[in-house]
Amino acid sequence: MWNKPGGLWFIQVIGRMGAKGSSFMAEVSETVASGLAAYYEYVAAHLHKWVDPLSNEQFWRKPYPYGNSAGHLVLHLTGNLNYYIGARVAETGYLRDRDREFTDKRPPPKEEALRAFDRTIAMAVATIRKQKAEDWAKAYTAEREPEAADRFQIFVRCAAHAYHHVGQIVYLSRELART
Repeated sequence: MWNKPGGLWFIQVIGRMGAKGSSFMAEVSETVASGLAAYYEYVAAHLHKWVDPLSNEQFWRKPYPYGNSAGHLVLHLTGNLNYYIGARVAETGYLRDRDREFTDKRPPPKEEALRAFDRTIAMAVATIRKQKAEDWAKAYTAEREPEAADRFQIFVRCAAHAYHHVGQIVYLSRELART
């Protein structure tokens, strides 16, 4: 039902209701935008709660020989949101180098990486807030993202992806505090 071709089925149905449906959809659109924007801001605040206390060395250190550092996960989230929302929805022109997000041997200082992340969250929130009722169901395509058929789905999937990695950052930060 949610992945029905052509976008979200309820948006399509209500869009055909005329002026009454248009007013309702404007309210739904504002509710969706406010909720998603607040969630992205929450994810950013939660990430900062765990990485701000880390030193630059801890931010980039892998507590295990496998996996990632908190810093590389921040680079990854920055690249992910800049590509899937920035380049593909906001049309920022961002070009992604996904492999480098995990392998950069000369990463930026922690503060610079976090500033870039914060700018990216601000861009995502601004893009969400610019969506009109009819924009949520617009077709969406991107490399490595076969599941999101419309804009609403990509905003939700990116939010879930970000929170997944924040969970990893929480774990890494706790491990680093023990060492």
